Amino acid sequence: MKLLLINPQNQYRIGFSLSVTSRYPPLSLGILGALTPGHWDVRILDENFEKFEDAEDKSADLVGITSFSPNAPRAYEIAAYFRERNIPVVYGGNHASMVPDEASKYVDVVFKGEAEDKWIELLQDFEEGKLKPFYEGGRPDLKNVPAARQDLYHKNYLFSSIQTTRGCPFKCDFCSVHTFNGTRHRLRPVNDILDELEQIKSEFIFIIDDNFYGYSTASKEHSYQIMEGMIERGFKKKWFTQVSLNVADDNKFLKLASKSGCKELFIGVESDDMEQLKSNNKLLNAKVTPEKFRKKFRNIQKHGIAVLGAFIFGLDGDTKESIYRRAKFIEKSGVDSIQTALLMTPPGTELFERMKREKRMLRTNFADDWKRYHSAEVVLEPEIMSPEELQHHMYVIWHKLYSKRAMRWRFIKTLWRTKNYESSMWAYVGNWHYRRIVFENGGYNPDKHPDKQERIFREPGTHKKIERPNDIF
Repeated sequence: MKLLLINPQNQYRIGFSLSVTSRYPPLSLGILGALTPGHWDVRILDENFEKFEDAEDKSADLVGITSFSPNAPRAYEIAAYFRERNIPVVYGGNHASMVPDEASKYVDVVFKGEAEDKWIELLQDFEEGKLKPFYEGGRPDLKNVPAARQDLYHKNYLFSSIQTTRGCPFKCDFCSVHTFNGTRHRLRPVNDILDELEQIKSEFIFIIDDNFYGYSTASKEHSYQIMEGMIERGFKKKWFTQVSLNVADDNKFLKLASKSGCKELFIGVESDDMEQLKSNNKLLNAKVTPEKFRKKFRNIQKHGIAVLGAFIFGLDGDTKESIYRRAKFIEKSGVDSIQTALLMTPPGTELFERMKREKRMLRTNFADDWKRYHSAEVVLEPEIMSPEELQHHMYVIWHKLYSKRAMRWRFIKTLWRTKNYESSMWAYVGNWHYRRIVFENGGYNPDKHPDKQERIFREPGTHKKIERPNDIF
């Protein structure tokens, strides 16, 4: 029997997938492949490299699709192809788990939660002709997570992915991780992780944990043991991952990270406004004043590791002045690579429910409008600004933060801080990735549309030049 697993790509906005260095293999599909019994022929059709319409072989007895919300319309579109041919489609992952009733309108089976404990049951039900419309995977012990099947991934992936933990005890209003993976930080056995890393041929690794470092003594020790194992086994891997800000105070972690090949750490800063951080339940960062962020980042950089900082614009309380102030804070904070996102509402978050109650969601033609929830488009009614004003001024900020001159200068400063050319290049390439997100497919691309550059420095609907503090950038 043939199992076809599909990784759909948002056709509306594809900026982050334009470079091979920003594409990561679909880890969940590799794990599903490993869980599937040997009498099944398993393949992955990956739209990171091949459009579904162009694929020569679409044959399958059963189809599995997973996606986040921005890719959901594409997932449903692909599902329709198979359902017209009476081939059952199973849809799982974050989006399916958050809006199962919606998903059930477009697929045959909705798989909620994590797959490890229930995937075999689903396959057996299929073989016996008694598939159920819903399966609930729950949150299994990570001892049951097999190594992903690397042979199923497209050969042109530069990076490989691995996961060492799941779950997050924090409940940030704009994040669905604690809803999907739970609030308990579950730790995968260290030897299983190291054995899987040993099987991975790629030199470059993305540890996809939402927080590799964790929040407890046990989770910190877990991260130490992984890095110590990488060093003891002589791995020559170069890797990056996501952590929380508290990692900046742990020199033992930073030394081990540097020695084991870490080149960059992703840290969600979100805002320079402590009250905004508190109101969105980002309590760990709310304890840190803007002045201390720079010192913390500097300590990470001293270990030869670059900092990728993530920031949100359009939070409640934001004004034109405050978002320019945040842009100035970003420049002064010393981050090496910058992810900037407009506030959006993934389903399954407290923010999503609050925006629905307050009737502030601007794009509600679901399922089609999920494609717009990609973080570079205003999809919520701002509390103070108009949607047009916020979007317009974000283009001004993006043109400053992601100008070629700014990115080159940021590279030089990263090189000076880290004394590490590889880490500096990782950060520089990362800035190009985020530039593509905001400029490709709809943005004022300064390379392709030089005639539009003057337009973004004028108020929307008028010919007045935008007023902003002279010392902003």
